[in-house]
Amino acid sequence: MSGDTILKVSDLRVEFAGRRSSTAAVRDVSFSLGTGKTLALVGESGSGKSVTSLAIMGLLPRAGRIARGTVRYRGRDREAVDLARLSEKAMRRMRGAEIAMIFQEPMSSLNPLFTIGDQIGEMLKLHGDPGPAERRKRVLEMLELVEIPAAARRIDNYPHELSGGMRQRVMIALAMICKPALLIADEPTTALDVTIQAQILDLMRRLQGELGMSILFITHDMGVVAEMADDVAVMYSGEIVEQSATRPLFARPSHPYTQGLLVSIPQPGRPEGERLVPIPGTVPPPHSMPPGCAFSPRCRYASQRCDVPVALVEARAGHMVRCIKTAEIAAHA
Repeated sequence: MSGDTILKVSDLRVEFAGRRSSTAAVRDVSFSLGTGKTLALVGESGSGKSVTSLAIMGLLPRAGRIARGTVRYRGRDREAVDLARLSEKAMRRMRGAEIAMIFQEPMSSLNPLFTIGDQIGEMLKLHGDPGPAERRKRVLEMLELVEIPAAARRIDNYPHELSGGMRQRVMIALAMICKPALLIADEPTTALDVTIQAQILDLMRRLQGELGMSILFITHDMGVVAEMADDVAVMYSGEIVEQSATRPLFARPSHPYTQGLLVSIPQPGRPEGERLVPIPGTVPPPHSMPPGCAFSPRCRYASQRCDVPVALVEARAGHMVRCIKTAEIAAHA
C-alpha cells in the first residue's frame, strides 16, 4: 500500500445468509483511493455500492459478512490496518474520528428527540470529550463552517425544524466535527432539489480542500461524478465493470453499461423533443444472476461469447474494463 493511498480495497466479497445458502451482493471488488482525492463509486440501485460502503465502515446488517478480501486503511498518523479484521470495539474508536459517513436521507439518520447541537456534540463526547462549554463552542464553529444560517439559534433546533437542505448540512457537520481523514458520502444529494444539491456539492469540495480529507462518493448520477470525482469505479451487479480517471472515462467509455449511464444524462443543448435513451431492463437480483457477464441480458452488443465469466482487464493504461468487446464498444462511444 503506497504512501499516497488512504484506502485500498482488494478482492472484497460480501455475502448475506439466507435460509438455505448465502448470496454474494459484492464480488471481488478492488479499488484504491488516493490521499486528498475523490473516488466515485457509481451505478444503479442494486449495484452493490452501498453494501460496499457499509462493509468498509463495519456496519453490515446482521445477515451480512465479509467473506473474503481486505480493506486496508492508512490514516494520517497510523500504519495501514485491515478494517475487515478489526474488532467492533476498534471500529467504534475509528468511526467518526478517522472515518465518517454521510447517509442519503438525513431525516432518518438524525434522532428526532435530540437537538442538532446535542447530536453533533455526542460525537465529540465519544472521541475525547473537551467538556460542555468547549463542546458547544466547537459545534457552533462547525455549524458556521457548513453555512447554517443563524447557527447560534439553530444549534438548539430539532431536526424537524430544519429544511431538507439544512438537515443535510447538519449531517455533514456531524461527519466532519472530528475532522476525519476519510469521508464516505452515500448519495448525499439524492433527496435534494437541484439548487440545494449544487450548494451541498460546493460545500463538500470546499471542506475537502480546507481539511485535506479523501472522499468516497457513492452516486448513480454521472453529472455529479463529472463535477466531484478524480477517479471513477462503475459498479454493476456487485462487480466493478469499468474503472479509470474521470476525464478518460467520460471521453472514451469502454463498457456498454457506462455508455448507457452517460447517454441517459440530460445534456445542455439537446434538441427540443429529443428523448433520453434509457438502459432497458433492470439490475438482476443477487440470487438470480445470468451466466457469464451480468450485464449481457441488457446489452446490445451481447453474444454467446458473453455467457462465460469475464475478468476485469486493462484496456488502456490505467483504464480497467470487464468486457470482451472493448474495442467494438469504444468505436461506438
